[in-house]
Amino acid sequence: MVMEFVKYHGLGNDFILVDNRHQAEPVLTPEQAVEWCDRHFGIGADGVIFALPGQSGTDYTMRIFNSDGSEPEMCGNGIRCLAQFIADLEAAEQGQARHTYTIHTLAGQMVPHLEADGQITVDMGEPRLVAAEIPTTLATPEEKVVNQPLDVAGQSWQVTCVSMGNPHCIARVDDVADIPLAALGPQFEHHFSFPKRTNAEFVQVVQRDYLKMRVWERGAGITLACGTGACATLVAGVLNDWCDRRATVELPGGTLLIHWSEADNRLYMTGPAQRVFAGRR
Repeated sequence: MVMEFVKYHGLGNDFILVDNRHQAEPVLTPEQAVEWCDRHFGIGADGVIFALPGQSGTDYTMRIFNSDGSEPEMCGNGIRCLAQFIADLEAAEQGQARHTYTIHTLAGQMVPHLEADGQITVDMGEPRLVAAEIPTTLATPEEKVVNQPLDVAGQSWQVTCVSMGNPHCIARVDDVADIPLAALGPQFEHHFSFPKRTNAEFVQVVQRDYLKMRVWERGAGITLACGTGACATLVAGVLNDWCDRRATVELPGGTLLIHWSEADNRLYMTGPAQRVFAGRR
């Protein structure tokens, strides 16, 4: 079966987007997604994202298979790409597109808004901070995990854990460029303290409104950017008094503006999503 797709990226975090609005389940299996994501024998991507019909009153539903075939609850860069993909579909079909969408995800409802300058702002919801919600065994279920020791690769790391609908483990370092991410990332991801595995973020505080971050994504490995990871990193920074509630997060692929609102306790992420090419496979 020949299937159309469009490739997008958010700060180099790249995805294959599939118009799946005709049915409620993804048209590809996780095994097929792995083949599509292969950078030598397939299209090449960090994941495949499906635009499905909405649920519970939402406009659309997002499903994503990582490059290893696993299914994450949500993806911050991915949802910006999905919003731009949907807007492009609507513009092609109807001559115009909406600017705001409600999207059902496994992490709850997300609301991306296409800004006039081409950036996309996403209401990422409230962070989840207690151990049971992350989940992690680094504290009792009802406790937060803030600046707690975690032994990885023969070293004790001080970590803070945050869920943005998916789990994140954040460690502050002096220089993110010095971190052997390919070696450390899998050990964090598969650490026994994280029953559903975890994303791992290493953050360097440049100043209170500017952070540098590198990420190992659960199910995808080293990526150039991670939207939920940037949000979780800012939350960890605020909880540890490293940074302000609004800051620029620099990733290898570019920058995101993250704001943790005191008014409603929600995270707002602003960044780009760019179409790369379309094709059939």
